Amino acid sequence: MRVLKQRKTEGGKRLGAVRHARNAERYVIHVTKGDTVRVMRGNDKGKEGAVLKVFPKTGRVTVEGINIVKRHRKARRPEEQSGIIEMPAPIHASNVMLLDSQGKPTRTRRRIDEDGTKERLSVKSGDAIPRNR
Repeated sequence: MRVLKQRKTEGGKRLGAVRHARNAERYVIHVTKGDTVRVMRGNDKGKEGAVLKVFPKTGRVTVEGINIVKRHRKARRPEEQSGIIEMPAPIHASNVMLLDSQGKPTRTRRRIDEDGTKERLSVKSGDAIPRNR
């Protein structure tokens, strides 16, 4: 008869650290809350709107009036209304482009000013794009 042995996994506690690092990853997103963007791909291609929320873990953004979905909602309080509501759903950040001061979609560069603050620059026009936080 063979003796059964339990094998310990390689590294022990290190596996939890690897899983934590994978879960804690963040995507670098080129837009922030309040920016005006244009949708470049998908059903809403060509539409513009303001960024309502940014999800750095999933790399998605919610844009006002874009990717509208219907949700069945139950009233949680007596004054709330139950029913089917329409709300914007997140889309991937790679499908939107930031609009510069002329209203044209552009990529961005970063420049550090003399006082040490980072500034976003439009690649097309070279103008600074202010942050709307």
